[in-house]
Amino acid sequence: MATDTLNPASAEPTEPATSSRRRKPTGRTGYTREPAGVRWTLRVIAVAYVVMLVAWPTVLVFQRALEPGLGAAIDSLREPEVVHALYLTLYVTFFAVLINTVFGLTMSILLVRYDFPGKRILSTLLDIPLSISPVVVGLALVLVYNGRDGWFGQSLEKAGFQVIFASPGMIMATVFVALPLVIREVVPVLEEIGDDQEQAAQSLGANWGQTFRRITLPGIKWAVLYGVVLSLARSIGEFGAVKIVSGNIAGQTMTASQQVEDAYQNFQQGTAYAVAALLALIAMACLVVVSLLRPKDEEQ
Repeated sequence: MATDTLNPASAEPTEPATSSRRRKPTGRTGYTREPAGVRWTLRVIAVAYVVMLVAWPTVLVFQRALEPGLGAAIDSLREPEVVHALYLTLYVTFFAVLINTVFGLTMSILLVRYDFPGKRILSTLLDIPLSISPVVVGLALVLVYNGRDGWFGQSLEKAGFQVIFASPGMIMATVFVALPLVIREVVPVLEEIGDDQEQAAQSLGANWGQTFRRITLPGIKWAVLYGVVLSLARSIGEFGAVKIVSGNIAGQTMTASQQVEDAYQNFQQGTAYAVAALLALIAMACLVVVSLLRPKDEEQ
């Protein structure tokens, strides 16, 4: 005699009613949930870490900047040397982010879509800016491009092109320190979406530019945007490498981050805090705008 219990409507075996009692409730991932005390302890540790390391110091900078009043802070930002430093920072950042975006997209496609000898070595070399000090980067650029005994500096200065102690060297230093940020955001997304749609578009007669514009770019647009924002924030706040190659000349080659140090060392704390708060505000505004523009998961 059959031991299975049959459902008259479907004539299929059904599980015994007691089987549901043996199941233990689990979380969404299939693992048993941690005790409430453990979860709350981890949350408190994480929040305290972020507050002590990021939120509290940032709030103190804004507090010190606004302590003399909003008008005094704005007046500090209107000083000629500060205005020039902010302008130079925007100039260097614009070209650095533009170069890193174009290079990052090109290198990401090369690493994901093509196989070639030395691919793994190239991928490793792209992480060098994240592992060495920016001061070392600036010193290396000085050794290569200085006009007195550099490898290329003498020839370039004879041709009327100065690199060190000028904006080209500052752009090169900024490009180097922010080099991997776009690449490391785009590469995982390219690997995830695959190349099936790209191959289908090419089989229908689309050229490389049409495929990139209509298939590849829409799939990686948010990764590119995040990489650009990270590169922007990194470029705006760069200090070590730029200081070495710029000469740190007030009103000529001094960026906003260098202006903060110079003002603070010269006991102009109001100016230093005002410029620092402005740089922090720009970086946070970029992140907020990206978060607001990014579509919800269910809308993607």
